[in-house]
Amino acid sequence: MENPLTWDEFERVEMRVGLVVDASVFEAARKPAYIICVDFGPEIGTLKTSAQVTERYSPEQLIGKMIVAVTNFPPKQIGPIRSEFLLLGALDTLNGTAVLEVPSNVTPGTRIA
Repeated sequence: MENPLTWDEFERVEMRVGLVVDASVFEAARKPAYIICVDFGPEIGTLKTSAQVTERYSPEQLIGKMIVAVTNFPPKQIGPIRSEFLLLGALDTLNGTAVLEVPSNVTPGTRIA
């Protein structure tokens, strides 16, 4: 294994559960993508990002999903939008990226350990 992660480094990554509340086509993106808004509960609030998950999902299929995301990366400008979190997914080259989901009875903002 090249360059293994230390336990302290892993503990710094804040992975949280969030509820997708809105998704729309990211018209200005160079590669097909959506702008996705996710509610991470009262402590963090609603954040947005861009995600290239168009091969597997329509915007309507994403709304209501309970997803997993990294919430403590610094914001990143992606064209005209400011990405505020990283949506986690399985990079399936045959069927398109699949977002990581949790059961619907998990509270938005719950930390992943």
